[in-house]
Amino acid sequence: MRFPPAWLDELRARADIVQVVGQYVQLKKNGRKHWGLCPFHGEKTASFSVDGESQLYYCFGCKAGGSVIQFVMDYERLDFQDAVKHLADQLHMPLPQMETDPDYQRRRTQRERLLACNKEAARYFHQTLFTPAGQTALDYLKKRGLTDNVIRKFGLGVAPNGWDNLTRYLQEKGYTEEELRLVGLTVIKEATPETEDSPARPRRAFDMFRNRAIFPIIDQYGNVLAFGGRALGDVQPKYLNTSDTPVFNKRLGVYAANLLRKERHLQRVVLVEGYMDVVALTQFGVPGVCATLGTALTQEQAKLLKRFAPAVYLSYDGDSAGQNAILRGLDILEAEDITARVLDFPDGLDPDEFIRRDGKDAFDMLPALTPAAYRMRRLRASHDLSTQEGRTEYARACAAILSKLDPLERENHLQELMVQTGFARDVLQQQIGLNIPAAQSVAQPQVVPTRLPPRRPASAPQEAREEELLITLMSTGRITFDLASAEDFSDPLMADLYQALPEGASPASLVEMQPDEVIRARVSRILLTEPAEDRDQLIQMAHECLNRNRNRRLTQELQDIMRKVTNLQGVEKAAALERAKQISLELKKVQPAR
Repeated sequence: MRFPPAWLDELRARADIVQVVGQYVQLKKNGRKHWGLCPFHGEKTASFSVDGESQLYYCFGCKAGGSVIQFVMDYERLDFQDAVKHLADQLHMPLPQMETDPDYQRRRTQRERLLACNKEAARYFHQTLFTPAGQTALDYLKKRGLTDNVIRKFGLGVAPNGWDNLTRYLQEKGYTEEELRLVGLTVIKEATPETEDSPARPRRAFDMFRNRAIFPIIDQYGNVLAFGGRALGDVQPKYLNTSDTPVFNKRLGVYAANLLRKERHLQRVVLVEGYMDVVALTQFGVPGVCATLGTALTQEQAKLLKRFAPAVYLSYDGDSAGQNAILRGLDILEAEDITARVLDFPDGLDPDEFIRRDGKDAFDMLPALTPAAYRMRRLRASHDLSTQEGRTEYARACAAILSKLDPLERENHLQELMVQTGFARDVLQQQIGLNIPAAQSVAQPQVVPTRLPPRRPASAPQEAREEELLITLMSTGRITFDLASAEDFSDPLMADLYQALPEGASPASLVEMQPDEVIRARVSRILLTEPAEDRDQLIQMAHECLNRNRNRRLTQELQDIMRKVTNLQGVEKAAALERAKQISLELKKVQPAR
């Protein structure tokens, strides 16, 4: 959805950037700005500045910068729309399409109550774990090797034996039976009339989770959305999960998203299948671990994971179901342009079993297979390579995979395929679809042209700095814009800012409209630079910048004319000399101060 500019302006005005950033970074005021340690790169000396007046932030170390919306996007790993919604929710601002929706406030209030109900239930489950009623569950968790620290870190708990312990507890806290049903904590069995074959049964309400170890499902914002329960006896199903509710959709989130969000500078996310895999790997010190919620990996989950790290390592169980889920997961990740790898566990072990047996060092040394390598391994297991027919079909299937790879990665697999199948290189290359002469025994790597970044403005470095300083001075609002004109800016970006500032655009909105993070950071730095406080001094600085830039441009123009004038004749030569005369007069007016 597109948010109305006026509504976004109100959001920025109400979302004080100092307060918002202060929730994540310890800030200390120094002069007009607040300073702290940058949350986007490791540093020991504060170079991260927040300006409450312009509503911008900028790090002089890593060059990150932007508005309050950009900060939420970067820190919470959200896209623009979700960051706006997150801020609006914190500020209790209805979204634009909700302002005329009479049912919006009811749904909002319901959501808040259901989330609070889940939080109270999680507290009940966790506290019960450390009572006599939770001893069986605590023994089970300890037997699985969990420490008290990791149990508390994940908020693990227990649903004790009994039909309605939780239901009665939450009703005493003020939650209605209907709310408990909506959030998936209570099951309602309606009354049945008496028949000849059976007596009447009254309406009953009982707990969804009974005699189970409980794993709270918490989103990246700390909201308890749902629960997973592991049976402590022989009850089926072994794992019972909350169904979709008004606050929970299993396709959209991952288990341990709240912990994932707190880990900065992750290079990969380790995606596993089960709750215990996440808990065990985390306890052993593996960073960035999470799990899908009882479903195969979805497109929505892949997009969420992309916010936390550039790569996803699939670490599913060694059984056939887990291996088939890896193939589906690779398709999803590649469709979202996410770097994917598959961790290869030996002996058919799952991640929990492997790390308990072999430890973290062995986990860190596990082979991380590329999607092509994993798919070829699966194909090899399904073909009989002892027969010519099996080798032929295997080579044909692998060729279809290799045809989609870049030349360098394809070369890594081609030699192995030759050994496995006995086919010559040129035969395999032809099957792949490469038109390579037979005499060329080794495929030459193709040179892929690098995409060059957009060209910077043609202005010289010193001139660019002068233009940036002019915009900085004008953005203070203490000097008038008529000191300059659009012709004084050779840098298109500076010219755009010069046109937008007099029209009342806020610094934050100017930053947000920039096309990429490099330009956003540059504009943030320009609009955040600390200018002189004295207005006369500001005006003098602006005049000096203008004079220096005008002097450079006029001098260059004069030199160009004098180089060309000897080749001109008649009217053209006279016009050029007249222009040279005008430039000489103008240069006398814009001589830079000595």
